[in-house]
Amino acid sequence: MTIRRTRHAPGRVDAPTAEPVEPPALVGRRRIAELTGSWRTALRIARRESRRARRRTALVLAMIALPVAALAFLAASYDMAALTPQERVDRRLGVADAELRWIADNPVGQDERGEGWFTRDDTYLPPAKATAAQLTALLGPGSRVTEVRTYITLTLRGPHRDEDVSGRALDLGDPLARGLVRFRAGRAPQQPGEVAVSPAALRRLDLHLGRAVALADGSRAYTVVGVVEFPDDLGPVVALHPGAAPTGPETDSVWLADVPGAVDAALVARLNDRGVVVTPRLPAEPDRSWLGSINLGDTNDLSTGVLIAGLGLLEVVLLVGPAFAVGVRRRRRDLALVAVAGGDAAQLRRVVLADGVVLGVLGAAAGLLVGVLAAFAGRPLVEQYVFGVRFGGYRCWPAALVLLGGVAVLAGVLAALAPAWSAARQDVSAGLTGRRTPPVSQTRWLALGLGLVAGGAGLAAFGAARISPAVILAGLILGELGLVCCTPTLIGALARLGRVLPLAPRIALRDASRNRAAAAPAICAVMAAVASSVALGAYLASDGERDARAYQPALPVGHVRVDPIESTRQPTLTQVAASAREHLGTGAVAPLHTLDCGPASKGYCEVTPVLPVEQACPWQPRDGLPESDRRQARADPRCRIRETDYFGGYVQTGVDDGTALPLLTGADPATTAAAAVVLRAGGVVVTDPRYLHDGLVTVRVDEVEAGPDRPAGVRDLPGYALPRAVGPPRLLLSGTTARQLGLSWSPAGWVIGTTSAPDEDHRKRFAAALRSFGTVSLSVEYGGAPRDVSPLLLLLAAAAGVITVGAAGIATALAAAEGRAEMTTLAAVGAAPALRRLLAICQAGVIAGLGSVLGIVAGLGTAAIVLFSVNRQYADDWPLADPYPILVPWPALGVLVLVPVVAMLGAGLFTRARLPIERQMD
Repeated sequence: MTIRRTRHAPGRVDAPTAEPVEPPALVGRRRIAELTGSWRTALRIARRESRRARRRTALVLAMIALPVAALAFLAASYDMAALTPQERVDRRLGVADAELRWIADNPVGQDERGEGWFTRDDTYLPPAKATAAQLTALLGPGSRVTEVRTYITLTLRGPHRDEDVSGRALDLGDPLARGLVRFRAGRAPQQPGEVAVSPAALRRLDLHLGRAVALADGSRAYTVVGVVEFPDDLGPVVALHPGAAPTGPETDSVWLADVPGAVDAALVARLNDRGVVVTPRLPAEPDRSWLGSINLGDTNDLSTGVLIAGLGLLEVVLLVGPAFAVGVRRRRRDLALVAVAGGDAAQLRRVVLADGVVLGVLGAAAGLLVGVLAAFAGRPLVEQYVFGVRFGGYRCWPAALVLLGGVAVLAGVLAALAPAWSAARQDVSAGLTGRRTPPVSQTRWLALGLGLVAGGAGLAAFGAARISPAVILAGLILGELGLVCCTPTLIGALARLGRVLPLAPRIALRDASRNRAAAAPAICAVMAAVASSVALGAYLASDGERDARAYQPALPVGHVRVDPIESTRQPTLTQVAASAREHLGTGAVAPLHTLDCGPASKGYCEVTPVLPVEQACPWQPRDGLPESDRRQARADPRCRIRETDYFGGYVQTGVDDGTALPLLTGADPATTAAAAVVLRAGGVVVTDPRYLHDGLVTVRVDEVEAGPDRPAGVRDLPGYALPRAVGPPRLLLSGTTARQLGLSWSPAGWVIGTTSAPDEDHRKRFAAALRSFGTVSLSVEYGGAPRDVSPLLLLLAAAAGVITVGAAGIATALAAAEGRAEMTTLAAVGAAPALRRLLAICQAGVIAGLGSVLGIVAGLGTAAIVLFSVNRQYADDWPLADPYPILVPWPALGVLVLVPVVAMLGAGLFTRARLPIERQMD
């Protein structure tokens, strides 16, 4: 080989080699042109790749479009349901010119639309019953009014049991009132014995035109002559003729008016002077702004909503991320060719980010279109079964749709961000030759993740101490982002442990470690869903247990209290006992009596026991109580009473001879006998032993009249304290003791002792049996707060399970497509066909199992931090508040433990067992 050198003249020195000159930085228009051209090229490449990889494109579009479609459906439905001021007036007025409400008998003021009113002076005089003639005289010649009475409660006989429906009394033959309804069939009622019913009432009562329907007490029957729909109430409604309206107060009565001229300010002022509030028909306003129904009044709710949307955005990004990571791995050679052709790192990143832009735009467009069309098409069903009212005009809240579209594009870009970063840093020679580059675990990501986890935990604890849901959610998001940063390192550590495992799980762990860019987002998506579900489930379980502990029953479990509604018609004790034996299976019935002032009194009396000085707490709970006083109150045994005893409890008084005592308090026979002896001796019985001192109970009687209050009377009476009692604090006096105090008593109802709480059917039958003697209301003691969070916990677990199965299925399918060449190699060396299915099961187990374990740990840790912080805050309060117990939501955890098994079984079921065999042609 001959090397030729350049000859130089004697004595000449070679000049140093010139360094390459960096091109001048592009500024101004050149920079903009360069960026525009680079992005145009990247978008063209992304559009081409979306057509080539149709299955992966469809997968990404579905994951982006589905949440966008759901949110667009909700946004459009909400915007149509929120009536404009003009639509609200049209719905209230129909074809009338104004709606009149006689509110007071003294002058009032009102706003422009009549939605708010106030009295001009400090007094309020209730109005007398208004008549059409009075209102017509106020409006002037040529005016006409019609009355509409709303909120009338009717109990009608149904095919199986009595049904409570809403009634309205109006003359549907009058055009003014007819404009409030939409006729479906029949005609308007023309006499008091005819009614028109809504379609919902028609179905519930099993009626049809021409059929009679009777009141539950049998006092009256009506003939159904029409089917009408009230746009503001799609439930069961009965339209009565004005002559059939029940007599009573006219508080819910409005008048529709037709005036010959306009409803001007002078007419409104004249009516306000007489105490009439006017809702006029104002000129139509221009269309609402494109912001729709958005309301930024509550910044706390707004920030909470933004953070919840951020959690959803993070979930979508984590679910879509594996698809972009696999796409980048398959395009390694194309990206390397771009680098060889002179593309720098920024241009490589743009090529990958353009995939997110294109798929985000397509997913947003598809989701918005599907969501809005579904909202329009499903509008009748949503009106009937969700909102119960008819919507306004067709609209779709453009501001919300624009925001949703932007969030969808942002989700696509964020999902492609990590693959774009890795693509810009890949080895060009390895990309051209197709060699794998081993992943490198960087310590700084682990350190950053641990720092975010610690910061998120501290922020969540701070938000819990300040009772700020927005701060708690921000801490939860930070913690989840920290776990996302730590997950690749954890995958690498688990892959090292796979050396001792059999072939299939070892390959699954190795593939997860090699393809961390695809496996880590899927695991984090499962983790985020499970953590949110477990944290919220633990809080709900703890809150439910706290409410159950704080619940104070009114009666022993299963007992029923019967209270008469009408003072003139009441059943007797014999009638109540007979109905209880027939429908409730018990004859244990006792009457209840309440204390009243003497016959000469014009006011009412308050009878309360007085705590002895040595038992009374020297502090009273109030706002602004100094910390020193609160500290002393917490340490004082006399003040260690629960918060509900201070703010929600009071002593109930009554007259009894010992008959109702065991049914009210659950006292045993021996205790009841001892208490009855004291009552017959002229004493009193209390359920709180603190009121008893030296065998006496101090009773205070306050008489409140229209004038100045009379001085309180205080007496020390022989007393007996029940050692154990169910229900609120009670003070029971005998009739003799009440007369000694100058008091009288009157019937207040009945208490019924049952062995178990009656169900709804027995309660309705019992009430129906008493309805012929008088209207009563029933209160049944079930022994706990009527709140069951188990269905909600299971719903949260099911939502997390769906995300877990979806993430595991996506990651398993992408891993199978990525490892097809290795499956071919295994087939060539004689691997069994079932290995492919077993490998898919193990890959799904790695994704779902690892994500579920991390999510359960993170969720329980978050819940423990929040509850501990809240309890620390309550520990310094007084009165003492019940702490939140730290519980594990076992129903939700049971579902979440089974979800990885379901994901593994699904992966095995939908994976073909036959190994791929490819033949290479020379």
